[in-house]
Amino acid sequence: MTNFVPAETLHRLVKHAIDSGAAESLADAEALFRRYRLHIAVPTGVEADPVQQAALLTAVALGRRVFLGGVTVGGGLDADLAVPLPLVRTLADAVCSLGGSPSGSANGAPTVIIGGDPSGRREGFCVRTAAAGWRGGIVPAHSELVPAPGPAMPLAGMLSAALAVNEAYLFLNGSVPAAGRRAVGLSLWSPGPGTDWLAADEEPGLTYLPSRLWLIGLGHLGQAYLWALGLLPFAKPGEVSLVLQDIDVISPSTESTSILTDAGLVGQKKTRAMAVWAEKRGFETIIQERLFDASFRRQAEEPTVALCGLDNAAGRRVLDQVGFDFVVEAGLGSGHRDFRTMRLHVLPGARSAAEIWKAAPATETVEERPAYARLLADGVLDRCGMTLLAGKAVGAPFVGAVAATLAVSEVLRLLHGGPIHRLVDLDLLSPDQRVVSLHAGDFRSLNPGFTLAS
Repeated sequence: MTNFVPAETLHRLVKHAIDSGAAESLADAEALFRRYRLHIAVPTGVEADPVQQAALLTAVALGRRVFLGGVTVGGGLDADLAVPLPLVRTLADAVCSLGGSPSGSANGAPTVIIGGDPSGRREGFCVRTAAAGWRGGIVPAHSELVPAPGPAMPLAGMLSAALAVNEAYLFLNGSVPAAGRRAVGLSLWSPGPGTDWLAADEEPGLTYLPSRLWLIGLGHLGQAYLWALGLLPFAKPGEVSLVLQDIDVISPSTESTSILTDAGLVGQKKTRAMAVWAEKRGFETIIQERLFDASFRRQAEEPTVALCGLDNAAGRRVLDQVGFDFVVEAGLGSGHRDFRTMRLHVLPGARSAAEIWKAAPATETVEERPAYARLLADGVLDRCGMTLLAGKAVGAPFVGAVAATLAVSEVLRLLHGGPIHRLVDLDLLSPDQRVVSLHAGDFRSLNPGFTLAS
């Protein structure tokens, strides 16, 4: 087993508490998160719906990484699994395998209701996920708002769950006073801020799905991409070939942000652990364990479309120079103030990757926070260790999940002749203030490889 330094063992949202000054010691921060709990309710009549199951399972998988006091799930769980994730056969068993605990009572915890009809007003935090077509979001549980029907799209369920977990976390840490009392959502077909995500859209049914993809980076974002791909209804998953590229080993902190990692995978290469998961889903995989840099070149027979989840500017600067025809790149904020932000690019574009990432992003200085001083005074860290820990990113799995739905949807729109976006800029503190710009490029002649949906 690899010996990990403290910087590789700290939960990335616990780090938010010490970096922001919300906790004066690491012990206080960990105790704070152990008090955080979430309850998920499944109304009768929605449990067999694949989109609602996608929302439920995503909420459990994300929630147990955020609310360390536990995630309880109550309601109808007797249905068979209707989503194609490589999980056990029944919905109840799938919930348990992902870290949820069956319980009929919220016991005062923030509550997320999966779909269903408006309910009466409740004390405390209670929201309802809403998903239809390519549209996903949340509304207060008592709200009469219901999305117009549309063709089933599992990523809408995944999006609604990620937004619900974000909203519950905002409520608990007091970042947004309106958390739980507002409607929040977007359309994955038309993600611009002018689109009413509750209204009917021009969204098509899923007919074509990607068959050849290259995933660069298999941490927070890369695993969210895989989860999203796993939810898609491939008629023949064996026709899907994924190149999985990373050089890192799974560390204890990986589990706090990465949806497919659990403690049993610590010490394994990310490529190999994710290949096992993807192959259980029925996909074919090819492993690339080499650094992605300017010396890298895609070969002619390899996938032309890439989903990038790198967290370093050096790799991003060469994304449009190594032979890909279509790259969707997502970058996430990393400090305690901006960790809920995401920015997506589609490359190649009018601006080169080298120009977009010309300068390294500014970093926050957090070493003066009380928790760091205590770690130093208690001898837990030396100066070098403190600097290393302070430089690690704050991260939350629900941020990567939202970004993944947007990124994978760019590929799905490419296959369905829809609009492509050169930029999507979004902050989960205020999702309605997002910036979305259309891509000027013409990708109609691109054949990225596709297979049919079931």
